Amino acid sequence: MDRKVSVVVSVYNEEKALEEFYRETGKVLNGLDWDYELVFVNDGSADGSLAILDSLAERDSRVKVVSFSRNFGHEAAMIAGLDYSSGDAVVCMDADLQHPPECIPRILEKMAQGYEVISMVRTKNKSAGLVKNITSSGFYWLINHISDVHFEPNASDFFAVSRHVVQVLKDNYREKVRFLRGYVQNVGFRKTTIEYEARARVAGESKYSLKKLFIFSINTILCFSNMPLKLGIYAGIFSALLGVAVIVYTLFTRQGAPSGYATIVVLICFMFAMMFVIIGIIGEYIAILFTELKDRPIYIVDRTRNVE
Repeated sequence: MDRKVSVVVSVYNEEKALEEFYRETGKVLNGLDWDYELVFVNDGSADGSLAILDSLAERDSRVKVVSFSRNFGHEAAMIAGLDYSSGDAVVCMDADLQHPPECIPRILEKMAQGYEVISMVRTKNKSAGLVKNITSSGFYWLINHISDVHFEPNASDFFAVSRHVVQVLKDNYREKVRFLRGYVQNVGFRKTTIEYEARARVAGESKYSLKKLFIFSINTILCFSNMPLKLGIYAGIFSALLGVAVIVYTLFTRQGAPSGYATIVVLICFMFAMMFVIIGIIGEYIAILFTELKDRPIYIVDRTRNVE
């Protein structure tokens, strides 16, 4: 077995799912003609996940464990998994089995055909509600209209990249505020997509609340588009045209100040609201710049198992 695949798994409070994930994924990987390793990244779990990972690493030398000093987030865990992986192909997936392990052979077939970036596109999500599906579709529609980068709608954190792409991500994409699946689609190289149907979670609940998803979406838009900064220009043009319209109205009615003071108050409130929104957008960009300037580590490793 000359070729090796690394399966990177982000783990945060997944004690009920880990054994089942290990059994199902191991069954799939053992049927391949690739050597493999399972790189579990413990993202500061507060339950018994780390003890289970240590037990798996004790039984199987192909199980690598990277444990953070605290919770750094799902994206940081995937980046750490890429950093600690050693395979010719790297597959990133979640531990809750929503990302089906049986897709791995199809992914490796595409890798063997010369593709270096494979985005897994979700066609159906059994565990997501109507609101989450609608907001997800709306997010991809918006980011594709205001960004120069095209994102595959419904692409997930289930993806695969070659060793070459992993090295590019390690060397050049180390932002503190980031959108990893966006970087994967942005690096170029020969890429393709594979459709899959997300399973129901084997255990536990989603770690992303609507609030976290909203903050994540805002950060993604700010990282990949400068269109929000241009709102000030558009607001200024709109205000100027509105002022011209009021002047024309005043001249033609010949009544001095236009009637309807309530309308004027509404317009003033609207303009101030627009101004504060633009100031808030500028503040968000400054916050991202400040985070990058502090240059704090993306993650801190407490300890590892079966890692050279």
